[in-house]
Amino acid sequence: MGIVVNLDVMMAKRKIGVKELSEQIDITMANLSILKNNKARAVRFSTLDAICRALNCQPGDILEYVEDEADEMEKEG
Repeated sequence: MGIVVNLDVMMAKRKIGVKELSEQIDITMANLSILKNNKARAVRFSTLDAICRALNCQPGDILEYVEDEADEMEKEG
């Protein structure tokens, strides 16, 4: 699976919606939704910085590495 974006989880914890966060960090709602829904292929450090500042969190609260099942089987087998 690779890198998973848990932005939706952190937004729920902070009780903030897409519209409010997009306004706070000056990013379009469409681009924020792409991030939130794990559709992004990349994220700029400046965007990550702004998200962390707005949500008062660390990058590790938003980004998580999840190993592929195929990778796990390779290691075992």
